[in-house]
Amino acid sequence: MQDKQLSKFLSLILRHKPETIGITLDEHGWTDVEKLLKGICQSGRNLDYPTLKRIVAENDKQRFSLSPDGKKIRANQGHSVNVDVELKPMDSPEVLYHGTVEKNKASIEAKGLIKGNRLYVHLSADVETAMKVASRRKGEKLIYEVAAGDMSRDGFKFYLSLNGVWLTESVPNQYLKLL
Repeated sequence: MQDKQLSKFLSLILRHKPETIGITLDEHGWTDVEKLLKGICQSGRNLDYPTLKRIVAENDKQRFSLSPDGKKIRANQGHSVNVDVELKPMDSPEVLYHGTVEKNKASIEAKGLIKGNRLYVHLSADVETAMKVASRRKGEKLIYEVAAGDMSRDGFKFYLSLNGVWLTESVPNQYLKLL
């Protein structure tokens, strides 16, 4: 199995469905690497520790982290399971961006950006990254500008994940502008 397919499977396990391979995540999203590797191999996929380390190091989206001793692993963000990845509130830039597709426009304009089944709304620091996010979905690409500075001043909290994704719990539509 190629690294890309294994990375997608790791995302599924470490962000959404650890029970798929019979593991659990602790309160901060960490799980034991040996148990993870054993569970993945028992699911019919072949993954060893050197390959896992390579996937963590080379993943273009930097989705995963290994503990300093290399014995635990977790996803950096994007969870639908309730974990605390120990993010600290940060001052946001004045403007952030959200990439999506046309089919979501009516909902966004009615409700703003909502986290859905995830723990946070994901935002990008630049238009180019937001467009890459939108390009993962089918349909006409849309980019929303988020008045993050105004949101911060109005009491909304922002977090910056280890892989550079800005996170917040919601973005009311008055802070959104379609580009």
